[in-house]
This record gives sequence, C-alpha cells and structure tokens, in this order.
Amino acid sequence: MTKKTSDFAPLETVGEHDDAHAPSSFGTLALGSIGVVYGDIGTSPLYALKEALSAASGGGEIAPDMVFGTVSLILWALVVIVTAKYVLLIMHADNHGEGGILSLMALAQSSLGHRVVLIPMLGIAGAALFYGDAIITPAISVLSAVEGLKLVAPALDHYVLVLSVGILVGLFAVQSMGTAKVAAWFGPIMVVWFVVLAIGGVLHLIEDLRILAAINPVYGLRFLVNHGSVGVVALGAVFLAVTGAEALYADMGHFGRGPIQVAWVVMVLPSLALNYLGQGALLLADPGKIENPFFLLYPDSLLLPMVGLATIATVIASQAVITGAYSLTQQAIQLGLLPRMTILRTSETEKGQIYIPRINMLLLVAVLAVVLIFKSSSGLASAYGIAVTGTMVITTILAFFVIWRVWGWSPVVAGLLIAPFLMIDTVFLFANGLKILQGGWIPLAVGGALVAVMLTWRRGVRLLAKRTQREEVPMAGFIRTMEEHPSERVQGTAIFLTSDPEHVPGALLHNLKHNKVLHRQNVILNVDTEDMPRVPEGERATVQRLSETFTRITLHFGFMETPNVPRALRACRNQGFAFDVMKTSFFLSRRALKPSIKSEMPRWQDKLFIWLARRSADASEHFRIPTGRAVEVGTQINI
Repeated sequence: MTKKTSDFAPLETVGEHDDAHAPSSFGTLALGSIGVVYGDIGTSPLYALKEALSAASGGGEIAPDMVFGTVSLILWALVVIVTAKYVLLIMHADNHGEGGILSLMALAQSSLGHRVVLIPMLGIAGAALFYGDAIITPAISVLSAVEGLKLVAPALDHYVLVLSVGILVGLFAVQSMGTAKVAAWFGPIMVVWFVVLAIGGVLHLIEDLRILAAINPVYGLRFLVNHGSVGVVALGAVFLAVTGAEALYADMGHFGRGPIQVAWVVMVLPSLALNYLGQGALLLADPGKIENPFFLLYPDSLLLPMVGLATIATVIASQAVITGAYSLTQQAIQLGLLPRMTILRTSETEKGQIYIPRINMLLLVAVLAVVLIFKSSSGLASAYGIAVTGTMVITTILAFFVIWRVWGWSPVVAGLLIAPFLMIDTVFLFANGLKILQGGWIPLAVGGALVAVMLTWRRGVRLLAKRTQREEVPMAGFIRTMEEHPSERVQGTAIFLTSDPEHVPGALLHNLKHNKVLHRQNVILNVDTEDMPRVPEGERATVQRLSETFTRITLHFGFMETPNVPRALRACRNQGFAFDVMKTSFFLSRRALKPSIKSEMPRWQDKLFIWLARRSADASEHFRIPTGRAVEVGTQINI
C-alpha cells in the first residue's frame, strides 16, 4: 500500500472533501461550525478590547487615538490573520479533508520523507503549545463571563471565583457523557450570541459614527509608531481577539471547508466587527467605562441575562477546546508521540466523539490551578496568547513546506506568499513574549514539559525497537526451521502482534520456548499508522501467505482512527483469511523495562520513558482485543 498525500490544487473551491459530509446539509454544517469552531474567537469581545486599551493606557486615561488605534488593530487582525491566512489559505492545506497542526505535520512529512527531523519537531512543539491554550481558554473565558456579575451587584464580587470554579468542575464532570446531545444546542445558542454581539455594537455605533474611521489601517499603524514600546505591549493584548483562529483549521474535518468559510463571512466576522466598533464608540463617549466595555454596551435591565448568555457561550468555547485536546491526544498516540491511553467513544455514530479520562483529569487540575493562581481574567490575559502565537508561527512554517512540496509551487513563490503572514505572526509572538514574566511562562512551561515527554517517548520507542531487534530472529529462516523440524501443533489460530513483521515476535519465541507448541495457524500481525487521517476500508489489510501455517497481515489505520483489530481481521475473508475470534488467541509482549547502566538516553530521560511505559494503556485495550482472547508474555529489557 502506498501512502497518499493531498491531491489538492490551491485554486480549488469547496470540493471533494465536503462530500464526506453529504448526510448533513450545508446549512446544518455551517450552523454546527458556528457552535463548535467559533466558540473561542466568539467570546473574545468579553476581554480583548478592554485588555488592549488597559495595556495601552497603563492604567491611566483612555485617549481617543488609543481607541481608534486599538480598534483598528483588532479589525485588521481579524481580516489578515483569520480571513486571509486561515479562511483563504491554510484551510486549503488539508490532509484528506482533515486539519490541525499534527495533520499538517503528517502531510508535510509524507512529502519530505520521515528522515527530515525539522517537520516532526515543529509538529511536536505546536501540539505541546496547544495544550497550554487548552488550559487557559476555559479559565479566562469562564472568569470573564462570570465577572459581569460585579456590574449587576458589586457585592457578588466575592463569589466570582467560587462560581467560576464550580462551572469548570461541572464542565469537566460531564465530559464522560459525551457532547453529542449538548452539541445539538451549540449552534443555535452561538447564533443568538453573535446576533446579540452585533445588536450591542450597533446600538452604540449609530450614536457615534466617528469610530468607523478605525476601519482605516493607518490608525492602527500610527498608534504603534506613536506609542513605541507601549504600543507593542498593547499589540500582545490585541492578539486576544484572534486566539480562536487555529480552531478554524483544526475542526475542518468535522464540518468541511465550505460551511466554516461561509459561517465566518456571513455571521461571525460581521458580528465581531460590529461589537468591537460599538465598544470603541462607547469608550469614545465615556472612557471611564473601560472597566468592562462589553457588558456596558447593554442596558442595566439586560445585564443579568447577558451574564447568563455569556457564561453559556464561554462554556461552549471551553467545550470546543477540551474536545480538541482529546482529538489531538488521539492523533499524537497514533503518530507515536505519546504512550497509549484509554480512549472511550461516547457516540455510536460520530467518529469524533471521544473521551480520554486521563487527559480530562489533567486538564481539570491545570485549569483550576491557573484560576486559583490568577483569580481574574485580567490576570490571565498575560498568560494567554503566547501559546497560540507560537502555534500559529509553526502552522505558517509547515504550510510553506506543503505549498512547496505538496502543491508543487516553486519555493520562491511559496516563500513570497508565506512571508507576510510569518512576519505578522512573529511580531505578535514577540509582543506576547513581553508578558512571559507576568504569566506567559505558564503555557511555555506546559509546552516545554510536553515537548520533553513527546521527544522522550518517541526516542525511547525507537531505542526499544532497536534493542529488541538485536535479539530477534529473521522470519524467513524461522519458518524454514519450523518446516524442517516441526513442533507439536494445537488447534486454532495464534495471532502475534509485532512492530517488526520481518522478525519473529518475542511472544512467539517465548511461547515456543516455554510451551513447546505452535498453533495450526500462526499470524504475524503488524498495525501500521499512515500519514493520512483515515484509510479506506478497501486498503485496510494486506495479507501475505508465508507458508502453510504462517501468514503475515498488515493492518493500516489513519492517525485519526482508533484501531479495531478484530473488526479489521473479519474484513480479511475476501483475501483468504478466515477469522473466528472464538478460535483465536492473541499473543502480546509485556515488556518490563529497567534502566541500563549504559543507556543511549540521559538518565532523567531513561527514567521518564520507563515511567511513561508503565502507565501506558494495555495493548489489548488499545487495539480492541477481547480480554478473554489475549495472552500476555512477559520479557525483561534493559534500556
């Protein structure tokens, strides 16, 4: 089976990949994308302009030129970064309809070859930074919504933290139930949210049309030039308005390119622009309302309903990034970047509905920790942004390789296309880098720790395979020996899982050594993860008859799939392999790892790999092998 790369030509419009979504109408998919894809960026008006102007003024008086300049920067960030870069360019760099940084990494890697170290390193760094974003997004979103209670009744200020913690605990507690039923409400609720955003903005925009001048980018550029270092600091806060842009690309496989693009142009972008312009008009009339310009757009009688709606919207935004962390973890496991974890499916019909208990618990602990440390959305604003800007820079670099090698453009033209976006991303990264000491170190620390984990796991698995190969016997010679000196045979089929189908699996050798028998049918099974999201069923299995009693089977799965070995083996009947699970035993190797005196890894990395390996989920569970049909054979290996 040959690995495939995207056949996409960059001028293609909505096309072949959207066919995968044929069962749902275009309108339904667009509505669903509003609820899931745009939750994060849709709740940015709660805090983005407030934080940007607070940074620009340094806590002092808000001058009109600051309002014009900051609103202008936000509007053009939405146009350049979200619309031009993601909606019009990056979303076309799909991996068989799937998006996301690991999907982009796999696409670039398949075109450059697996020996190019730069590509997986970029993918690992981008994925690690995403987890930093997944921690801060729920915290800042929920806090910023609940803080609206202070405007309703200042006495409720003491309950903001308690309520926020309670909402977050409840959010993570219901993850195991699945998001299918709740997600059905996401789209309509977020449509109401965006309509309310637009109405709130228009109410104040019509009172002071001067703010429309901010549409001119000159105001934003003039603000940066005139305010020097303060302008750069404010630019870091301006980036809060586009922090959900990566979701456009990451969730493309769920809704299709076309519905996401239409939802952005028709509903999301106009609503966001009107709201930011309305907040600007409000602050031109009364700079003192910088305390919370979003909620003050609305009459006092509507404050409490707005707090409730904002809280629901931020929960939806948090839900999107949490499920994104599950999907990213599944991809990382399949690509060999993380140890196996228990992955539970919460829907019988939707492939994307999964739940990973370990990730859910780790995220909850981390989110509550940052909430209790920073205590307010303003405090968290300093920590927010740097993880997303880092991911955006990496996405832009990977996109260059895809445009060059996959689309077939010349490196010069690809470079000229990518350079402006890379320059803008780098400027935003620098601006957010100034906030490292004020909280930006948190996503960097999380990302750094996860990079260490991924690199350690990746290197450890390779060293383990290398160490194991030294002791393995070539398959061809072993089969000849078994035919010349046959051992006692028992009824049934034995399947031996291995990562190296050219050598005899350790479980087979140990079974023969200790039990002195072979089964009448022996299958050497290799499960291979491809550089594509999903493998067509017709290309799932490769069956090769090695001898009368030995068969080699390779099962191919995409990095977005959970490998179900028994189901895939049942589909091999048309290739001459009759699979009956009740007459089959699966033999798995259980390796007890011990640190070696002369390890090829540093001592800390050696211990970390062994610790991760011991907490890896059982292979039988990962491959969906019935526990009653699995036999584990233990071996001790020094690494």
